[in-house]
Amino acid sequence: MLQDFLNKKPLFYDVIDYTRMPRAYESIKKELKLPKIIHIIGTNGKGTTGRFLAHALSKANFSVGHYTSPHILHFNERIWLNGTNSSDTLLEEAHQKLLLLLKQQMAEELSYFEYTTLLAMVVFQECDYVVLEAGLGGEYDATAVFTNILTLITPIDKDHEAFLGTTIEAIATTKLNAVQTYGILGKQKSLKISSVAQTVAKNKNVIIKNFDKHLDTQAYDDMKMIAKELHLSHYLQENLLLCLSALNYLHVRYEKEYFQGAKLFGRLTQFSPNIILDVGHNVLAAQALLQELQGKKFVLVYNTYKDKEYKKILTLLSPIIKRIEIIAIAENRIVAPEKLVEVIDLLSLEYTTFEEIKEEESYLIFGSFSVVETFLRRYENG
Repeated sequence: MLQDFLNKKPLFYDVIDYTRMPRAYESIKKELKLPKIIHIIGTNGKGTTGRFLAHALSKANFSVGHYTSPHILHFNERIWLNGTNSSDTLLEEAHQKLLLLLKQQMAEELSYFEYTTLLAMVVFQECDYVVLEAGLGGEYDATAVFTNILTLITPIDKDHEAFLGTTIEAIATTKLNAVQTYGILGKQKSLKISSVAQTVAKNKNVIIKNFDKHLDTQAYDDMKMIAKELHLSHYLQENLLLCLSALNYLHVRYEKEYFQGAKLFGRLTQFSPNIILDVGHNVLAAQALLQELQGKKFVLVYNTYKDKEYKKILTLLSPIIKRIEIIAIAENRIVAPEKLVEVIDLLSLEYTTFEEIKEEESYLIFGSFSVVETFLRRYENG
């Protein structure tokens, strides 16, 4: 069974063997039929940009797969096909096919993400297009082994420094080196990204253009109308513009109706009248939340991974925090409670342990996919 097989693989590694995925793919590439692949790299916004694009291509009568990660509640969320998450049956069939293609030792050695990336490509073999979201990296990411026709670059910022580099220039270089032929650069928060993109384009002899190069006045008008209908936040509007730029580059005609139902769950999602969910976990996500929610006050249901800049994140969010309620997460990557409390005390913020939702309070559930997942499971179980 697929889930039993995946459960034996650790989700995270302190050291990654970057030669493993290329070797695995090389051993089976003759057996795989690759659709047209659109690769999405960046720090934030990859999932929503990819879903906007995949949804629009599907509505334009193409067969489309969208590979995204991580999932919130169910693994099937990672492998979306023509409008719905893949079924357990389809995933199990693909798993059995992949086990026949790979040598047993290689199948066992592949990381969770590497194996599921290959699994997705088995599922997507009959598609016209695949929208393929990178994991945490760029040029060395498991998704980078496949030949693609286009790379979309969402906002880049500091994150996963242990793997990508400690400066914004180093991180951007690692990510942008994934561009194979043509890249479209989405709106960036740092002015340094454009300079790095020009350097990478020159060194690799590829083309990287800003998103506005493929947009006209009509596209901006379309974005405003779609954003109004879907109640899109500012950062989701920027993701939508990158998607429209990609559609124009691909010469795919779209209608505004193509984006109905394309919002990805967990991205500033109004879960109930007094609960907002957001799977963000870094400074860039906190900045986006502050821009969207400023002027309001929330009970922040929060926890964080120990490698995140949680002091900076909580400092940014402090104007909208009424108090923090720390939700317990059963994961080794989560910061030690005393370290989180130390920072909260330093910022003079009120805190307690999360117990339940009160109807008279407004809640923001934020900190990571794990925070949202843990909250939803507790919420559903009463």
